[in-house]
Amino acid sequence: MYDIHTYGRMIADRPRMQAYSQALQRTIRPGSVVIDIGTGTGIVAILACRLGAARVYAIEPSDAIHVARQIAEANGVDRQIEFIQKLSTDVTLPERADVILSDLRGRLPLFDGHIPAVIDARARLLAPGGQLVPQRDHLRASLVEAPDVYSTLTNPWFENEYGLDMSAGLPYVMNTTVSPKTQTAEWILTPPETWTTLDYRTIESPRAGGSVEATCSRPGTAHGLLLWFDAELVDGVGFTNAPGGPDLIYGSLFYPLSAPVDVSAGDRVHVKLGADLVGEDYVWRWETTIREPNAGRVRAALRQSSLDGMLVVPSRLRKRAQNYQPRLDSEGVLNFIILQMMDGSARVADIAQRAYERFPESFPSRQKALDRVRLLSELYSE
Repeated sequence: MYDIHTYGRMIADRPRMQAYSQALQRTIRPGSVVIDIGTGTGIVAILACRLGAARVYAIEPSDAIHVARQIAEANGVDRQIEFIQKLSTDVTLPERADVILSDLRGRLPLFDGHIPAVIDARARLLAPGGQLVPQRDHLRASLVEAPDVYSTLTNPWFENEYGLDMSAGLPYVMNTTVSPKTQTAEWILTPPETWTTLDYRTIESPRAGGSVEATCSRPGTAHGLLLWFDAELVDGVGFTNAPGGPDLIYGSLFYPLSAPVDVSAGDRVHVKLGADLVGEDYVWRWETTIREPNAGRVRAALRQSSLDGMLVVPSRLRKRAQNYQPRLDSEGVLNFIILQMMDGSARVADIAQRAYERFPESFPSRQKALDRVRLLSELYSE
């Protein structure tokens, strides 16, 4: 979840906010019913009210929604907005919306439960003929020369002042994506290409894949792929986090090559990209082939995956198998017993006292027992 400081940075992101403001002006009419998914501190919901929305359902799972309520009251629109602290997929409403607004992206739109949430909202919560904002995101890629970003990834595993061999960590970082602190158009080795478009009006799966063919426009050393997106909120209104553009709250993502590749102008580059939502995270694949002009010699043929960047402990992996028969460990048993005490008949303090008396070996003090019970209450009680 974001902190309030990050929400402030989102509000201060002028290109993004101006684009959303224009999109609202194009879609909201007096009397509109609006849903704002991931309302945060409520700025988009409040702007919708100012444009004449009769009712706004502002949905936000985090505690930022309490600040949003205060801001709505300060701006005189609290009676028009119903704030709902849940995931949108868990919300049932008495009516469908004329407009559904969302900004659930991370550095790329393929992020967490973004696409499943949009698919669900479109099916359950959008009125016939209603509009989604955004409409589309175009995902873009270029081969780039970024020695500083690359060396930040690799140098700790090649060099250290202690004379230690740390190279075992290198295969993991070579399959890990990072967000550069800065990015410039000078990095670009191949013209930007669209490898897939996410059309939220028709999309049916969080899975994405595509490929690009491009030609190196200059000589250099290829260190990785840079991915970003061009947002289309409504026709003719959007923004981009492309290199060389205005700084946005969104960063781009850098996908390193497993080894730097020297390239010449005219070299042909083929990139195949794929992303699969597994649980709450995306697993990425990127395959890069670079060859000399006119189907000449292959300079590099690299296959990488964020799955290979994950630290997989065999004992933990075994416990995720479908045929594994789990048994609670001592911590699990302790939490289970405490949760059973939360039947609505005892206070947190009383449950903590009982846990402290029953499990003295687990709780060296009443405060430790109270801390545990408070945490479980916060996580699981109504």
